[in-house]
Amino acid sequence: MIKNLFKPSEKYEGVLPIQVYVMKLFFLLMFLFAAKDAWIELFTHQKKWNPEIAIAWCAIAAYTTLAGVGVFRTLKMLPIMLFMYFYKGLWLCFVAYPLWKTDQLSGTEEEGWTQVFILIVIPIIFTPWKYVFKTYILGRSN
Repeated sequence: MIKNLFKPSEKYEGVLPIQVYVMKLFFLLMFLFAAKDAWIELFTHQKKWNPEIAIAWCAIAAYTTLAGVGVFRTLKMLPIMLFMYFYKGLWLCFVAYPLWKTDQLSGTEEEGWTQVFILIVIPIIFTPWKYVFKTYILGRSN
């Protein structure tokens, strides 16, 4: 049974089941935690919105709700995961890294976000990159 987790599966278009299960886990975590927070913020916000903040909350609600679909349609929803890698990677490069480099990250709100965002390493490791390239870059499917 465990050996099958590390063998390409026809059920998952040649992707290792372990990769699919890790992706499912991260889609579920995005949906359960970030979608909940975003929708609560949208429905309970009382004051006039700052437009940029409103855009951010709406985008988070949208992409994390779509992550819920990724629990069931994991390979089809990989672009949602790629979006997450991209925005968190950009944030780490442009916000966290300069603060860390100048020894100003420790003890800040940014440090807390950095600790959360750095976890993207886990799904990046388990992402079926060959499948991503073949399907989403080259536009080929099995």
